[in-house]
Amino acid sequence: MTNNNNLTSNRLRLAIQKSGRLSEDSIKLLKDCGIELRNVKDRLRTEAENFPLEIFFLRDDDIPQYVEDGVADIGFVGENVLYEKNKKVAVVEKLGFGKCRLSIGINKSDEYAGLSYLQGKKIATSYPVLVNKFLQENNIQSEIHEISGSVEIAPGIGLADAIVDLVSSGSTLFMNGLKEVETVLNSQAILIKNNHLSAENQLLLNKLLFRIQSVRKAKNNKYILLNAPNEKLAEIVALLPGMKSPTVVPLATEGWSSVHSVLNENEFWDIIEQLKNAGAQGILVIPIEKMIL
Repeated sequence: MTNNNNLTSNRLRLAIQKSGRLSEDSIKLLKDCGIELRNVKDRLRTEAENFPLEIFFLRDDDIPQYVEDGVADIGFVGENVLYEKNKKVAVVEKLGFGKCRLSIGINKSDEYAGLSYLQGKKIATSYPVLVNKFLQENNIQSEIHEISGSVEIAPGIGLADAIVDLVSSGSTLFMNGLKEVETVLNSQAILIKNNHLSAENQLLLNKLLFRIQSVRKAKNNKYILLNAPNEKLAEIVALLPGMKSPTVVPLATEGWSSVHSVLNENEFWDIIEQLKNAGAQGILVIPIEKMIL
């Protein structure tokens, strides 16, 4: 009885960013996974209503440390933060949101002929560990100035010749008279876990991971229905691999069939065009909420 009670009361502790770029997407992912959260506004800690999950809202820079120390069992954090902090945790899954890149920016007016430009230059960044590693790998000797916030202003005030900072659209660089010239790291949100997770919490993590993967697969695919003339059916079916193979159902109208399948987002528009050219009509495209394989 004691063991059963322990298992029932056990909760997986998840650390997520309390505000900023990854916070809303992290909460949305949990909700898409069917996990109901109690009031999360202005909270530092909460519990899920219908899943054994406790959530800590932390500064993103602190999440790798909390997970390494076992204060949190798992965390959602940007790859850029994890690799900069260099903590001993395990990467479990890429989450597909919070995509950005850590890039080198220089003055718009400067000529750039490659990484040799950085030789002997001063570089301002909030990511000294990643920048130093990048420079060493490319045999570049530069002076790194670690600053936090407003990195883009550094060249304009004479603090640095170049910067390395997170870039999404590049508009912030442009507005500060800079241009992007190299990518140091492509980053997105990832799920990390403590290296000494208990067996009970590993089971809970497996359940959560199953939900996350199902939601992500659904977002990357579309459900498609179309009408096809039977004389073109073989050609149309050949364009639709689906999860196993397309479903074909005869229509009430003689000589026609309804074809159902699943298309990957990356292939979607090219295949739709081919389907129309092959004679498909009445094409319907439906988003998939969950996808269990």
